[in-house]
Amino acid sequence: MSDDTYDLFIIGGGINGTGIARDAAGRGMSVALAEMNDLAWATSSASTKLFHGGLRYLEYFEFNLVKKALVERETLLKAMPHISWPMRFVLPYHADMRFENETPTSKLLNTVMPWMKGRRPAWLIRLGLFMYDNLGGRKILPGTDTLHLPGTPEGAPLDPKFVKAYEYSDCWIEDSRLVVLNARDAEQRGARVMTRTKVLSADRDGDLWRIVTEDVTTGEQTTHTAKMIVNAGGPWVENIVRQTIRLNTTEGIRLVRGSHIVTKRLFDHDKCYFFQGEDGRIIFAIPYETDFTLIGTTDAEHNELDQKPVCTPEERDYLIDFVNKYLKRDITTDDVVWTYSGVRPLYDDGAKSATAATRDYVLSVDDNGAPLLSVFGGKITTYRKLAEQAMAKIAPFFPGTPGDWTSEVPLPGGDFPVGDVARLIAELEAKYPFLDPFWARRLIRAYGTEADTMLDGATTAAALGTAFGATLTEREIRWLMTHEYARRAEDVVWRRSKMGLRMTPEQIQALDDWMQANR
Repeated sequence: MSDDTYDLFIIGGGINGTGIARDAAGRGMSVALAEMNDLAWATSSASTKLFHGGLRYLEYFEFNLVKKALVERETLLKAMPHISWPMRFVLPYHADMRFENETPTSKLLNTVMPWMKGRRPAWLIRLGLFMYDNLGGRKILPGTDTLHLPGTPEGAPLDPKFVKAYEYSDCWIEDSRLVVLNARDAEQRGARVMTRTKVLSADRDGDLWRIVTEDVTTGEQTTHTAKMIVNAGGPWVENIVRQTIRLNTTEGIRLVRGSHIVTKRLFDHDKCYFFQGEDGRIIFAIPYETDFTLIGTTDAEHNELDQKPVCTPEERDYLIDFVNKYLKRDITTDDVVWTYSGVRPLYDDGAKSATAATRDYVLSVDDNGAPLLSVFGGKITTYRKLAEQAMAKIAPFFPGTPGDWTSEVPLPGGDFPVGDVARLIAELEAKYPFLDPFWARRLIRAYGTEADTMLDGATTAAALGTAFGATLTEREIRWLMTHEYARRAEDVVWRRSKMGLRMTPEQIQALDDWMQANR
């Protein structure tokens, strides 16, 4: 039996759960968070790794949804300039491109310009990009440009039929690290973060919740009490309400699987491509981990919650065929070095629709006794605003709760100006000459100003202890185990980093053996 009664007990260690934990702990609330696996184990480590406003949702006239995300991009960029950075997106265009999907925009075009027959005029795309530039009060990111592709690095990998492109701005984000850093910040502000801890049951007991958890490693069970539960279970949110808490609800989610493929590097620049398909889907081709290209995502129904999402051969081939309509040199399955998939929980309002409206989130409060807040849906770009809005629903149950605070406060390691990454890398290389450029850049991009803290006192690579491969050393692994909740090799090489792309199975197994022996 835990002796503490928490203000909030949060179920789920994805971006919404850790974001709410950080916000609440920073307001002085007592917080516990339980995650049944590793942090960011599911959806929050399987995104397309972008902070973006959702350019394609403008076709659905979802202006408020897009504006909310656009406003948030630069707030987040300033809070985490080590794990997030500006990226330019190249949208190739030619006049004969046709789109078969039906949207509010296409319906309007078919009515007033029937001769277009599914084509999008250049002025319409430029209008959409103008709105995208201006809806969110952009200050840091550059606006849209028009590119003449022949003879340029951007045009080099594309089919020569593409002569024109538009270039606009969005941001990259290291999604798993975002989750971990929110959890760390929450813990530093007093929260208790419990990974690999499954919530077995939660029952109302007067004005409190009585929550039973199980350590999935040892099997030990503990009973906790809390004044309020926050259900941030992501794809499991409905399951938690119905089976763990055992409440009836009319609210639910649709599970949509997004799959990605990673290939050998396809182009020699650091910009992303925004490819439009005739079926109305859009695909990104993104520079990834220096030597690779990330391509995604698909949008497929995922009906079995307990079935691990994987990129099917059909989804892989769909992505390959999609990008091959744009590339000069076709890629094949031989170019694919890794795939990953995640399940997005979309709020089900009963209409079973798949429109942009279902992509927004819903915060639902059940106050028939000790209160319960359930988080349905959400996207990584708006996680901080979701946390603020969750706190607005939580605060009435806790009179005197302080107001919003997270918009100007950096995450651990992010206490430096946007644009100073090159300076930090140079300073790290100068202070630790044994680092090569790749190694120094990787450490700054992962840990920001804390990279120096991690390496403090080391004069040689040997001083960092056992080398596990791909620049991972004992010093870093101990940091990840002590500060970032890592317990197994997969936590390190597939979530807190993507060094699994560079390590052999034997190296990964050796790392796992070492971590188990040194817990």
